[in-house]
Amino acid sequence: MEAPGVAPIKAQYLTTKEGFHSYLDREGKLRNNKGVGDEAEKNISGYLNEPSAKSRKVEEDGKAGGLQEVANEETSDSKEPQGRKRARGQNKSRPYMNPMHYEKDRLCPSIVQEQADKCFFGSQCRFLHNVKEYLARKPPDLGDSCVLFETFGKCIYGATCRFAGAHFGEDCKNVVNADLLKKWEGKLLVKNGLSKELQQQLRKKKVSFDRSNEYLRHLGKPSHAAGSRSQAAGTSTVGEKGITNCSAPKGSMEEGLSTPGEQVPEVVGMSQKDISVPVILEGPCQQATQVESVLKTVGTVTDEDIVKLRPWEKRKLDLQGKLYLAPLTTCGNLPFRRICKRYGADITCGEMAVCTNLLQGQSSEWALLKRHYTEDLFGVQLEGAFPDTMTKCAELLNQAVEVDFVDINVGCPIDLVCKKGGGCALMSRTNKFEQIVRGVNSVLDVPLTVKIRSGVQEKINLAHKIIPSLREWGASLVTLHGRSREQRYTKVADWEYIAECAQIANPMPLFGNGDILSFEDANRAMQTGVSGIMIARQVIYPLFLQTAVLPVYRGALIKPWIFTEIKEQRHWDISSGQRFDILKDFTSYGLEHWGSDTQGVEKTRKFLLEWLSFLCRYIPAGLLERLPQRINERPPYYMGRDYLETLMASQNVDDWIKISEMLLGPVPSSFTFLPKHKANSYK
Repeated sequence: MEAPGVAPIKAQYLTTKEGFHSYLDREGKLRNNKGVGDEAEKNISGYLNEPSAKSRKVEEDGKAGGLQEVANEETSDSKEPQGRKRARGQNKSRPYMNPMHYEKDRLCPSIVQEQADKCFFGSQCRFLHNVKEYLARKPPDLGDSCVLFETFGKCIYGATCRFAGAHFGEDCKNVVNADLLKKWEGKLLVKNGLSKELQQQLRKKKVSFDRSNEYLRHLGKPSHAAGSRSQAAGTSTVGEKGITNCSAPKGSMEEGLSTPGEQVPEVVGMSQKDISVPVILEGPCQQATQVESVLKTVGTVTDEDIVKLRPWEKRKLDLQGKLYLAPLTTCGNLPFRRICKRYGADITCGEMAVCTNLLQGQSSEWALLKRHYTEDLFGVQLEGAFPDTMTKCAELLNQAVEVDFVDINVGCPIDLVCKKGGGCALMSRTNKFEQIVRGVNSVLDVPLTVKIRSGVQEKINLAHKIIPSLREWGASLVTLHGRSREQRYTKVADWEYIAECAQIANPMPLFGNGDILSFEDANRAMQTGVSGIMIARQVIYPLFLQTAVLPVYRGALIKPWIFTEIKEQRHWDISSGQRFDILKDFTSYGLEHWGSDTQGVEKTRKFLLEWLSFLCRYIPAGLLERLPQRINERPPYYMGRDYLETLMASQNVDDWIKISEMLLGPVPSSFTFLPKHKANSYK
């Protein structure tokens, strides 16, 4: 007899909470993963301090999280009794340590870059300039091989690399593999970076937005340059309805803009299915503007390079039979997207980027737009509350970065976004919503997509009123999450309402989203008439495999090999060793992306731990009595088929840190970690 709400795991694997953690501690001691003494004692009682967000609902209120629950809860959120508080939203008061603070004695950047005579700080430099002195104070290396040196033939971090023994000689010289270095010479591995020149122009407000200003003049708005978030809020006014996006004059960015380097040829081996009916996204607007791209290209000259677009033409995006990895905040970083590409993802999208931060030239926000050369179909997602900042940001990205589509986030439910009028709040601000969609579409040369929810309040649906207008405004595709903003992710998605909206949206493609965890659920959802199904914690399954786009949301965090399962139509009982190899690849990609010095190692560890907070929810297929696990079923405590599989099933932060130490060495003495999100998926 199956317990309601609990995944049906075979009886021989079930255990208790105490037995689960006792086994991990006992086996952990034998494998010397943690030291002895206080550390071992800490591990034995560690499970008692699990964050309340990871505790089981069947336990009595007030006992699940112990003292840790009090620390994790936000004291200002609710007036409910302490024992009945729910873990939801973000851990806003979580401890944070800047990765740069883990290393007290740092080597001067001029020494690392082998340009000692060009120290920017001169005699006032507070960094070390003596390499031998730095090496004497530097922590021990974390391994014998450096991924940067083995891949590219040179590690640019030199003596600061935490794997420096592989390429730093006794004469304090950085060893170089000339053959490998020549192989990668001139190739741009990561695109869409923010140059110093462009950053300065944005900060000094010297970037021109001719097309945006022309559009904004039709709204009765002043044509000033993009300002801060407060300026955007203060100058936004309600414009007229029915504005077309056909009147923007010819304009371009300032000549001083920095441009990305030359493109890298696509990776060989990306197969294309022979499909008779393709899905092509194209903008419906009639745009009279002809803009010369500032992006440099190489290769054969085609008609597209010579013949300008006609007024009604826009760059088309062929999405036939593709698997789509949707944007994932925090965890949808570039190394994670590379993992998903390896396992079959065809389309990738960067994390949600705030338009005002991009216009201010914030490096951390521009990092969300970076694109690896293996991402052959790539888009970015923008969030904003006002037409002036959104339109100018879209024009900026249209000129400065390489993307295949742009998505507007109108589904974000978090207070930080909605209280400023963005995200899901735009659904109740239809005038601003229309102005944003029309404005963004008028300055883009690529298709525009929109992600929305059913509404703002729980029982008041708005999507059916908005969807008919979205295509007229310029959207090429709409994705509908069958929950309101108030529901967030906690209640059942309304697929009957999604079916109604699919009929209203026709012929514009509409994808449904919510509560799809298996192929059986997808088959039932396909009968609703949607063009495709977006699954918030699993995968998007198509109405027709030949013609649908398959976006994947948080299910890719739980099992990134879901793309392989979809393409091969099977359940993959992946072993713990194979899953650990995936984590190894992620750390390699992370060190390559964020760096192999102390700062890069700890940043890689941070994002690895965030990902592990989702990976621990995966239940191996071989342990289930029936396949697949349903969306409303939480995993009970169970013993894996080996120690590593059991360790990966732990929802204890200490065990996640233990896994990270297997890959990235011991954590610093002052290291602390708490997941960004309080997951209440099983509450």
